[in-house]
Order: sequence, then C-alpha cells, then structure tokens
Amino acid sequence: MNLRDQQKIRLGACAWSFDEWRGAFYPAELPQDRWLEFYANYFSAVEVDSTFYSAPTERTVQRWVESTPASFRFACKLPREITHASRLRDWRSDFNAFLRAVEPLGTKLHVILVQLPPSFAPKDGKSTLRSFVEQLPRDFRFAIEFRHAGWHKPQIIHLLEKHRVCWVWADTSPLNERNLAPFELWPNTTDFLYVRLLGDYVTKYGAAGERIHQYGKLLWKREAALDSWALKIERHLQESRNVWTFVNDHFEGFAPETCQRLAQRLGYDLPLPSSAETLSADPGQLELFETATSPQ
Repeated sequence: MNLRDQQKIRLGACAWSFDEWRGAFYPAELPQDRWLEFYANYFSAVEVDSTFYSAPTERTVQRWVESTPASFRFACKLPREITHASRLRDWRSDFNAFLRAVEPLGTKLHVILVQLPPSFAPKDGKSTLRSFVEQLPRDFRFAIEFRHAGWHKPQIIHLLEKHRVCWVWADTSPLNERNLAPFELWPNTTDFLYVRLLGDYVTKYGAAGERIHQYGKLLWKREAALDSWALKIERHLQESRNVWTFVNDHFEGFAPETCQRLAQRLGYDLPLPSSAETLSADPGQLELFETATSPQ
C-alpha cells in the first residue's frame, strides 16, 4: 500500500477508557486522565462512545482537544436521547445542544455517528427517518448505522446517497461464526466509508448482566472476518476520500491488537507499545512513545 492510500485510512477503537487496557496498552502507572494523550500517539482517530449517553461538558471537550495532535480526528456518537428515547422525533433541541457541546472540537470532529436501535423499523420509522436525514445540517458529516434488516432497501440507499450520508458497515457477527467471513448488503452511499467491527453483543455480558470476559488480550481470532474486511476496504479505497474503521473490544477481545492485525492485512505496520513499556514506563515520559505515532 502506498503512503497516499495509507493516509486515507483512519483506524482506531470504539472509545479509549478501558480499565483492562492498563498494563496491556497503557503503562501500568499512567494516570487515566492521560490515556487519550497516550492513545493518540498510536492511533489517528477514535470513536467517542460517551457522547451516546450525554453531551460532553465544555471542559471535557477542551481536554480532548488539548490531549491530541492537530491531525487527530474524532467521531462522536449522537446521544441516545435522540436516537433511542425520542426515536428521531422532536429532536431539534437536543440535537442543537449536542452540536454546541462538540463544536469546540473544530476540524478534529469529522463524523457524527447516528446509531439506531434494532427496534427502529421501517414500518413505523420510514417517514421519520426521511425527515431527519433531510434536515441534517450540511456543515457536518453523518454516518447512520441501521440495526434492523428492513432498512436494506434501494429507496433508503438512495435517500442517504442524495444527502451524502454514509451507510455504516457494521460487523456484529456472533462469536460462534468467528471463522466465517461476514456477508451482507454493504451500500456505499457517499465519499467516505465508516466501518465498525463490533462483534457479538451477547459476548460481553452474561444472562444476568454480569461481565464474563476481561478485554486485555485477544480472546478469539476472527481471521476470515479480518481478511474479508481488508479486501472490502481495499476494493473501495481508490474511490473513497477516507475510510474510518473502529474496533470494539469484544470483536476479538482486545481492540488495539485487532487494529494492528487489520493494518497488517492492509499492507502497513501499526506499532503498539511493547510489554516492557506498558509494565514499566514512567508516566511522566510520554515523549518516549512519540516515535510510534501512526501515519496521519
């Protein structure tokens, strides 16, 4: 892969604040308020999961800006109050408050992710979705993830194409299918791709809601899936302005290493901290890691 194509790819994790990463990715003694700073030495983008639960405070956003280099990029999830509680109805007030909250990110905010619930189906939501998409502001880029198969229709694809909204490619394949390459409808609706490698949601929690895994190492390897995703990305790379790919821990068990494994399949190196660094690094010496910054 040439450098120009490599620079199109923004590869990162779905959030960065995971306790299990301490000693596996983050130096054991590194304060949590410096995790994003450390993360940004290795990855060029992150998907912010916390905005799904509430809009961030001004101080929080300012800290994100100050902790990352100018070339770093954020993708922020739209609050669930809009997507899940209001179900895209009467959304203007909450939406504008969210935009005001994230506006200080400036050029570092590149995509806003609209994650719809599985219960949001075309039968009751088609006109609501259409109205929502038609009213989205043009000075932000949006990506929509559908979790109900009923949306996989030509008219919905055309709607997103018309308004330059990205159809999210999300891999939620079950754990017992980890050796199978995912096959689904993957529309390409705008000038960038947005890929989410999420894994099986039931993998994370047990029947009673308890945690059943610790995500500080690879737990299961989805070799066929990663091969398949690398091929899909390469196939569309030339026609895409950017490819945003975010990995959740319970896709393979440890998102940073999954990112590295996907990068290798795409033909470039994505260095991660060594075990010696994560176990013994002085948290006051972050400049030691700056040489590992991933290509921007």
